[in-house]
Order: sequence, then structure tokens, then C-alpha cells
Amino acid sequence: MILSPELLDRIRSRAAGYDAENAFFAEDLSELRAAGYLAPRPLLEVVRDQRLLAAHAPATALGINMHLVWTGVARALVERGDTSLEWVLRDAAAGELFAFGNSEPGNDLVLWDSLTTATPVDGGWSFSGTKIFTSLAPAWTRLGIFGRFEDSLVHGFIDRSSPGVTTLNDWDTLGMRATQSHTTVLDGAFVPAARVSRVLPVGPNADPFVFGIFSSFLLSIGSVYAGIADRALELAVSAVGSRKSMKTGLAYSQDPDIRWRIADAALALDALAPQLESLAADVDEVVDHGADWFRLLVGVKHRATETARHVVDQAMRVAGGSGYRSTSELARLQRDVLAGIYHPSDTESIHATVAGNLLGSL
Repeated sequence: MILSPELLDRIRSRAAGYDAENAFFAEDLSELRAAGYLAPRPLLEVVRDQRLLAAHAPATALGINMHLVWTGVARALVERGDTSLEWVLRDAAAGELFAFGNSEPGNDLVLWDSLTTATPVDGGWSFSGTKIFTSLAPAWTRLGIFGRFEDSLVHGFIDRSSPGVTTLNDWDTLGMRATQSHTTVLDGAFVPAARVSRVLPVGPNADPFVFGIFSSFLLSIGSVYAGIADRALELAVSAVGSRKSMKTGLAYSQDPDIRWRIADAALALDALAPQLESLAADVDEVVDHGADWFRLLVGVKHRATETARHVVDQAMRVAGGSGYRSTSELARLQRDVLAGIYHPSDTESIHATVAGNLLGSL
């Protein structure tokens, strides 16, 4: 077992301090690396482990998620006969830390276009642009990026030591603070030809590389937020068992309205594991859902993040006013769970994807 109870207890004990100090989860990272948590493994294992880790330290799980996305992409390609990213698996096994540098300010097309420019140069490509939400910013050693050249999108990886890479110290957010997802500025950052993973046309693309990103990112992100909901429900159950009503003298766990709220949260949460885990297993086993894949993947991410927000809200409502204190764990979960609405795909894009799958293009 990689995530032993003792390791998880230590990780949980540090989460509040990282949040209060707006500090990176350096000790967590060191322990998780030593335990073998960063090594490549099947997506189903990642989905289960990330949910458990997030129940103990959401920001740590979210930050680590970005490394696990790239190992997941590389595994998905290998399982489909494509060895172009085998080096990612080797580097990850050797201790390199990968991060996700694709998000850009003002780019609502996400992977279908880029505001970063890619320019061919001797031996590779030069990238210039701004990447936001670069989780693991203090520690990554390999950063996956992409940029536009004419009508193509060039995907590749830069090393932390590459000239033209600047990390800004600008992460001061409402929640998920320990991820330290600072802005990354690229000014002629060089990617050697051997580290270019794809050159694809601008626009939607079903290339296995793109599928790997969507499947690994959306399923593991969904699992992080499911883990937040797991912990919120646990805290809610504990709170209503220990609080008593002056009116009836009974524990709040005996109040019909509160029991309904707890049951409502649990019913919503229980629906997540079957879909998250079955789709992860399908990725591992190379099951072909054809054109339905993107609909299924964006759908489960949407359901997980929205369900998590609902569960945390129900927990806040039944736990009492102490949950509103800034030092309470529930308050931190409430702040952390809000980050789910900002991960791609956004709600509008998700509905457009599902409608397109069922009804065809506009």
C-alpha cells in the first residue's frame, strides 16, 4: 500500500499549515516521492489513490495530479502501441517531476488553439507566451507546454533549466493554496526536437495524445473533488452526532431534516465511484467508446465537481457555525472545492460537447 494510514495522517496534519501560510507542500511531496507515489501506474489505481489523498489534503492531491496526468498520457499511448512518450515514463520512474503548462489567460479554446507562439529554430522549437495555473511551480523539472505555429499546434516539454523560463511569485488564491500554481512566462523557451510530442492542426482533434490528456486529466481531477466530498461528508456525520438540540435534548443526528441533508449528500456522492472507476478501467483496458469518449469524460468531471460542491455545502449547513471559522477544516474544504469550476472543461463547453455528441454540430 503506497498511501499508508500513517503517511496519510502526517499529510493531513500539515494541510492547514500550508493553507494558512500559502506555502508549497514540500514535505508531502518528499514523502510521496519516497513512497513511490509519483511512479507510473494504471489509471484506475491513480483515480482511487487520488480520491483518498484528496480526502486528507486536497491541495496536495491537486498539485500531484498534474504530474500524474503526464504519466497517464504516456501510459495511455504505450497501451495503444505508441511509444513516443516512453521517455516520460522513464524520467518519472527516475524521479523527474512533470507539470502541466497548457492553461493560458483568455484562451477558452483550451487545447484547440493557443495564444503562445511556437517558432521553428535549429534543433527544435522556441516558445513565447504566458501559462497560468502552473501547479507544482516551485518543484517541477519537466513542463508540458504547447503553442501555435501558423495553423498547427506544437506540443512539447521544457526543462526547468531552459533559458527563457520565468516563474512568477503570484499565487495568492481563495483555496488550493498549497499547489502554488504560479504563472509561467515563456520568452523564447527552447524545446529540442526530441521533446516535441505532437504537431497537430488547430481545432478539435481525436489524436491519441489528445485523448490521453483528456482521459487522464478529467478522471483524476474528478477523483480529487470526490475525495474532498468524502471528507466533507465524514465531518458532517461527526458533527451532527456530537451536537445536541436545546429544544429536544436529542443529538442533531436524530433531527429528520438534518438526516435528510446527510442522506441527500451521500446519495449524490455514491454515484461518483462507479463512473470514475469504470471509465478509468476502460482507459487502461483500451475499451473503444468511439465518439462518445469525450462526452463521457467531460460528463464525469462535471458531475464530480458539481457533486462535491453540493456535498460540501450540505456539510456546512448541518455542521453549525463553527464550520464558518477560517481555521475549520470544513471552511478550507469549502474554499478548495470552489476551484473545481475553473478546471477545463467549463460548464458551457461541457454542455456543448454533450449536445454535439447527441445532436451533431451547430
